[in-house]
Order: sequence, then structure tokens, then C-alpha cells
Amino acid sequence: MTFQDIFKSSFLENVTSVSIPDMCITLALAFALGLFIFFIYKRTYAGVMYSSGFGVTLLALTMITTVVMLAVTSNVVLSLGMVGALSIVRFRTAIKEPMDIAFLFWTIAVGIILAAGMLPLAILGSLVIGVILLVFANRKPHVRPYIAVIRCRDQASERAAMELLQTKVRRCAVKGKTVQQGSVELNLEVRLKDEDTDFVNALAGLDGVDSAVLVSYNGDYMG
Repeated sequence: MTFQDIFKSSFLENVTSVSIPDMCITLALAFALGLFIFFIYKRTYAGVMYSSGFGVTLLALTMITTVVMLAVTSNVVLSLGMVGALSIVRFRTAIKEPMDIAFLFWTIAVGIILAAGMLPLAILGSLVIGVILLVFANRKPHVRPYIAVIRCRDQASERAAMELLQTKVRRCAVKGKTVQQGSVELNLEVRLKDEDTDFVNALAGLDGVDSAVLVSYNGDYMG
């Protein structure tokens, strides 16, 4: 008996090691847990523009990972071929939100665990992760940050705008300043005393202030 015969008899006979009922149960659970992950993602999303396509991708990725892992665990030769095929795939889509990375790893982990046959771990782990995300991701800060963009003509108008702003908000910190000939642009992080934004109208009405813009800010910054 040659090494090729031993290799074939040891591995190629395991192609049908996963029964059809097991496949159906595993894929049904993958679909259910993918929907659960999609629901958690939709409820906890805090970005600027919600992408329904990414939510559907989470559902599809859960089932795709399960199918791939079922094939890998059923036959070693097939798994080697998949490793070679997947190694040439390159993804160029940038992940804009940090939480999106956690959801991607969550879907992949669920697919791997389901294909490994550890169904209780996949279900219980997903429930625990979902509850934790619902509790912590939806927690909003007590004072919402804003970014104020003020365009002034000279240093005197800049000083007057800063003095007015400091009396109207709880906190004011300069995050950026751009100076050009006859123009000064300030980017400031502000924390409002309340939800009253009438001070923006007062800023725009100051002599020497060309424009005043206030936008909500929920990103990350250093400083």
C-alpha cells in the first residue's frame, strides 16, 4: 500500500461525515443567530449613516462561515484546498466604525463554533454578548459634545467670539485653528449647559464674524 492509498483511505472517506439533518440544524441556527446579531447591530449602531447592507452582510457571513467550516471539518483534503483558495482573496473595504470589527469577529466566531458542534456555547455566548452590547453601547454620555466652527476676519473678532462662547457653554476647548490672510477659522469642542443653541445666532451676529456652525460630534479624538 502506497502513501497515496493511505492518504486517500484516511481522509477522502470522511466527505459524508456530516449528516444532512446535522447540516440543516446547524444552518438553521446560523440563520437564527445571524438575525440576532443583525438585530443587535441595528439597535446599538451609533454612527452617522446606518448601512443596512452591512447588517445583511453580518447575517450572510454567519451562514457562510458555518458552511465553510462544515466542509473543512468533514474533509482534510478539502480544507487544504479552501485555505489555498481563500488565501488569494483580498478585501479592500475600509471599516469605518470600531464596533463593526467586533460584529464581524462575532459572526465569524459563531459560524466556527456552530460548525464545531458546540451549539449551546454559540447560543449562550451570543445571548451574553448581545445583552452586554445592548447595555453598554446604548449608554449615552450625560453631556453631548459638539463641534463649533467659527470663521472670523481678524484677531479682535476672534477674541470677541471666544469671550461670548465661554459665557454661553459649559466647556470650550480649541481643537483646531486655521489662519489665512484676512480670515481666521476656529474648530472648538463645546459642551452645552442645556440644549439651547441660540448662542450660535449671537455668534454669527458679532461684528467681524462671517459664519458660525454647530454640529453634533460622536467620534473619537485624542487630547
